[in-house]
Amino acid sequence: MAQTETSSRGNWNSKVGFILAAAGSAVGLGNIWRFPTEVASNGGGAFLLIYLICCFAIGFPVMVAELSIGRKTDRNPVGAFKALSSNKFYPLIGFWGVLCGVMILSFYTVVAGWTFSYVFEEIFFFMGLESWANYFAEVSNGVKNGIFSTIFMGATVSIILGGVSDGIERATKFLMPVLIGILIIMIGYVSFQPGAGTGFAEYLKPDFSQISAPLIFSAMGQAFFSLSLGMGALITYGSYLSKKENIPEAAAYVTLADVGIAFLAGLLIMPAMYMAESFGVSIFSESGELLASTDLIFQVLPALFHSLSTTAGMIFGVSFFLLLSMAALTSTISLLEVPTSYVIDEYNVKRKKAAMMIGGGILIISLIISFDISLIGTIDFIFSTVGLPLGGFLICYFLGYVWTVENALEELEHGYPALDSSIFKAVWPIFIKFLAPLAILYNLLEAIGLVSYIEQLF
Repeated sequence: MAQTETSSRGNWNSKVGFILAAAGSAVGLGNIWRFPTEVASNGGGAFLLIYLICCFAIGFPVMVAELSIGRKTDRNPVGAFKALSSNKFYPLIGFWGVLCGVMILSFYTVVAGWTFSYVFEEIFFFMGLESWANYFAEVSNGVKNGIFSTIFMGATVSIILGGVSDGIERATKFLMPVLIGILIIMIGYVSFQPGAGTGFAEYLKPDFSQISAPLIFSAMGQAFFSLSLGMGALITYGSYLSKKENIPEAAAYVTLADVGIAFLAGLLIMPAMYMAESFGVSIFSESGELLASTDLIFQVLPALFHSLSTTAGMIFGVSFFLLLSMAALTSTISLLEVPTSYVIDEYNVKRKKAAMMIGGGILIISLIISFDISLIGTIDFIFSTVGLPLGGFLICYFLGYVWTVENALEELEHGYPALDSSIFKAVWPIFIKFLAPLAILYNLLEAIGLVSYIEQLF
């Protein structure tokens, strides 16, 4: 797939580069801390099994849809829908994705800043400078949040300025292997610590009695969010793909990479949680419920690191929060690339100007959130919990009934000469036209409370 950047938009230089970049977009803080705690709170291995099914039965078909729309048009999410339909309504689907990406990045940058600040918290704690350590650990400190949000946005913009191959692809080719390497090393360390066996058992042993509608929809929501679907990131990344690329194969690799890293994260976080219990650091609230994921990450695990020896605690603590920071950065890159690509395509703005203008605008919102972190919950609900499934549903509808699966399959034949004789051609249209949109719609209605309301009526 190697090629040069023949246009101002750019292209991926290699298949591996695209897969790592797309997987990096999917792999983020949700995989590293939210996924393991969702597993712990929802039946252990049972949730893991349902999550895997949702990733491949719903996430994979939608990912193929987004990549095919992007490659067919060579455009950003808004431009892609403009190119495929003369109806003025459909570009709003793309614009909604761009807006969701902007708003998610606005609070994600703040949370990413927290993870990076904890690297310094661990260093100063083990240096005996506890007052400085407490400063970096103070989540509600607006000035500190603003400083680290600015640092994180600066790092993200600097990568986007490099373009597709020299910026995004080069960065993710470095970040993703390092991230995986740190994960594996830390798993190896935790595996031999007290309490790790209990954590592994809770993670891998399924409790099928806990499988219920809420568990299934929770797993579906986690799968959808973790794969970066519904906000146009994969339409944008797909627009940089060569016609020689086999899209279903590439989407399968990206899905496997995302699922694999989420699984590895569980092998780290779950044993670490029960390791903390063995060191007298409780992972449960007074009512006996598992603590929220943010409490586990920013309170329980630092307390665990601080209970270890100086050398082990510092290495483990610093490595863990560097891991989180790198996972966050691979996601912020894709979140910023979506609106940057939109401005480049639709307004003919140079990449440098577009990236700095969009990044600066989002940073202003992030600075406001830095001083009022209660805004995170509201923005997350509107643009993540509701916005991403809504975008995914509309993309399924558009591809299935407006652009049509026949046209999409014609695009997929590029790079997939055996498509006509494959089971994929027979199965994918059913999933994209019926199963995936219905499942997404139900999950969306559940998220906004309509399902419960209807059940009460009857």
